[in-house]
Amino acid sequence: MPIEVRLPDDSLRQLPEGATGADLAGGIGARLLEAALAIRVDGNLVDLKAPLADGVRVEIVTNKNPESLELVRHSTAHLLAHAVKRLYPQARVGIGPTIEDGFYYDFWMDKPFTPEDLPIIEAEMRKIVAEDVPVIREDLGRDAAVARFTELDEPLKVEIVATIPQGDIVSGYSQGDFYDLCRGPHVPSTSKLKAFKLLSIAGAYWRGDEKRQMLSRIYGTAFHSPKELDEHLKRLEEAKARDHRKLGKELGLYSFHPEAPASPFFHPKGTQVYNELVTYIRELYFKYGYSEVITPQILDVALWKTSGHYDNYAENMYFTTAEEREYAVKPMNCPGHCIMYGSQKHSYRDLPIRYADFGRLHRFERSGVTHGLTRVRTFCQDDAHIYCTPEQIKAEMAAFLELLKEVYDTFGFEGMRVALSTRPEKRLGSDEVWDAGEKALAEALDEAGMPYTLNPGEGAFYGPKIEFQILDALKRPWQLGTLQVDYMLPERFELTYTCPDGGEGQPIMLHRAILGSLERFMGILVEHTAGAFPAWLAPVQVAILPITDRAHSFSAEAAAQAKALGLRTELDLRNESLKAKIREAQLAKVPYMLVIGDREAEAGTVSVRHRHRGDLGVQPLAGFLASLATEVRDRLR
Repeated sequence: MPIEVRLPDDSLRQLPEGATGADLAGGIGARLLEAALAIRVDGNLVDLKAPLADGVRVEIVTNKNPESLELVRHSTAHLLAHAVKRLYPQARVGIGPTIEDGFYYDFWMDKPFTPEDLPIIEAEMRKIVAEDVPVIREDLGRDAAVARFTELDEPLKVEIVATIPQGDIVSGYSQGDFYDLCRGPHVPSTSKLKAFKLLSIAGAYWRGDEKRQMLSRIYGTAFHSPKELDEHLKRLEEAKARDHRKLGKELGLYSFHPEAPASPFFHPKGTQVYNELVTYIRELYFKYGYSEVITPQILDVALWKTSGHYDNYAENMYFTTAEEREYAVKPMNCPGHCIMYGSQKHSYRDLPIRYADFGRLHRFERSGVTHGLTRVRTFCQDDAHIYCTPEQIKAEMAAFLELLKEVYDTFGFEGMRVALSTRPEKRLGSDEVWDAGEKALAEALDEAGMPYTLNPGEGAFYGPKIEFQILDALKRPWQLGTLQVDYMLPERFELTYTCPDGGEGQPIMLHRAILGSLERFMGILVEHTAGAFPAWLAPVQVAILPITDRAHSFSAEAAAQAKALGLRTELDLRNESLKAKIREAQLAKVPYMLVIGDREAEAGTVSVRHRHRGDLGVQPLAGFLASLATEVRDRLR
């Protein structure tokens, strides 16, 4: 009996009973069948060879569909495992998920893989692609799946299957002489995998448990075409050159040491950049009506129980005991600000109150997830908390969005992405409170004309939040700013204000940050600029390079004038060639170099070089310094 399916354009197509997505694509045209990777049935992505039921809506998925790239990467992970098992039959396979920009697969080996193994494995993968091996799904019961993987001597897969509830269907995929556990879907044949590259190897504990076996994790990436792959690999090379850990060391900005794991030491030049960021944000606080405060770093654990952090965040906190009293090192400023607000009586006329705090914070991050400046255990935030009435929420949110835009424009970030994160499963407060908070944030974004996406379940335990992502020079997204609405902490700390009618109201608390962690932001900024900070942020803004000994006197005078204008200046009087001096200043990413010879010294001029634009010609010293001072003062890019 024939079946009838509906296509995306709402047209109907009749097919014989038992027809698959491949039959549907082939019936429409040979070119579509060649391009087809999978099908979407009633909104669910399934294998191209899956049989179709009567009355379903079907879409043929090709490389033009956004979800197709993840499908290709998932299938390439299985291709990797297939090649490894051919080359190293003793290898035991773990898991092989897709990740951002690629995939990985874990293997249990007596001898871990080395980078030299990757070209060999990749070559075998290409052989399997050339063989055009069909990829075929098989559904099993749990016991049958355990038996299959026991027979294949795959103990890690047996362990995974054993966690699946009895009675559930377990799906596996055969690919020639390789069989793997997977939910799917996959491409119909290995020949569909045209562009891939194995990138690196790392160690990973099975199931993230330090007491379990160490596995070899092979990372790779895949794209629809060699051109796309080549473009991605070029971006990876550029990212490697911009790595803030590498540049931070080369530029003398910061370092890391085992005596303080995941805790940066900022050197003088790095501290200069750090302090300039703080100064900039402080100036904006004055402009936007914030009051800066200082709060203790270590507080009684009772505070963290009141705030809810003890029950919801303790695994990320540091604790200590003194005089038989338990304390916690603060991971965030908000409870301390609540104490400060509650220490005085407030009227509605006092609100909004905006507390800003550059206090140092400490959070325990496991060593496996720490990463340079972007994931550390000690840091400072451009953190602030706003206490306001319900009527003031929209105005405060609008002002914050204006402040946020001003900051991101200063740094030249483009393509901001916005996400609204809603209530997590583990949370404080009633559904009514969460409804009100989520509505307030959504309305603020709508009124600001900011498009946004939803992140269901990703809010903080005490309230929903807006997260702001920027794109760096390599078009990589980074989450920086946040805005959170909190009804719970004011309630838990019994914060009040006097209303116009003499009654008591409970303030609403807004948590907000713009750069977020200054450490993390600095790491992002180093990579965004490739270490070539704008002049206002550069540790050294101008290098003065005399050519001859006779020019030393005027060069020293030029350095004095620059410093008098507040410009960070280096005077290079070494007996080195001009070429060597210029090269060192370029490597140090100094924005401007002033070359001074006998002629310039006599005329009171300087020959100006820019690190990117090269020779800018001879200019009067006073005129150049005034121009640079303006560039620094106005924080020009």
